[in-house]
Formats: sequence, structure tokens, C-alpha cells
Amino acid sequence: MDSQPKLNAREIAARVRYEIAEGTFGPGDRLPGARAYAKKLGVALMTVQSAYAQLQEEGLVEGRTGSGTYVRDPAPGEQEPREAAQRLTELQAEVARVSAELAGLVERVKQLEAVVGPANEEPGA
Repeated sequence: MDSQPKLNAREIAARVRYEIAEGTFGPGDRLPGARAYAKKLGVALMTVQSAYAQLQEEGLVEGRTGSGTYVRDPAPGEQEPREAAQRLTELQAEVARVSAELAGLVERVKQLEAVVGPANEEPGA
């Protein structure tokens, strides 16, 4: 029995985005078929389809009816999917870092309030 937690669409999109950023998939390359990929990952077909739809909304891939999902081949002057994927991956890492930092600050404020008391009390009152 598989003890690994199942991936959600966001996590699958992040995985494929990383593979595009690393050059595993380049412009014009076909992504794994959604049905086979879902089976390989042990998730529902709709989960992979949702991940691919997210990547399509980001402009990294395009669906071709009856053929599959492909990494976009940019028009002249357009950003390469690899560059866009790298920037999105870097942005996600920065958001995660800032979120963790904010969570730490919230905890520190709670600790300070526990020592000092609520901020709305008047001094000397």
C-alpha cells in the first residue's frame, strides 16, 4: 500500500513547472498524457487535468485537442517557457519565505502582548 500522501493539482503543476524551468521539457515538447500521469502519481485524472489547466493559464503550456498538452513554443520576442517557469518557481519560493517570516512575527507579537499586556490600555490609568 502507498503510504505517500497524494499530490494535489497545485503540487503537480509546481512539479511540471520545475521540470520546464530545469529544461526537462522544452518548447514544443509534449507533457505526459494526463491519464497515464494520473495513474503513475496515483491521483484522479481530473487532478492532473487541473494541474495542466493551471500551467496553461500561466502561459507555459497549450492543449492541442486530440493530441495532448505541449510546452508553448514562444513567438519571436516572447519569453521562453523555461524563463517564465524559473521566475514563477523563484516567486513561489519567495512567497513561502515571506509567509514563514510573517508567521514568526505574528508569534513574537503574541508573546510580547502576553508579557506587556494589550496595546489599547492607557499608561498610568
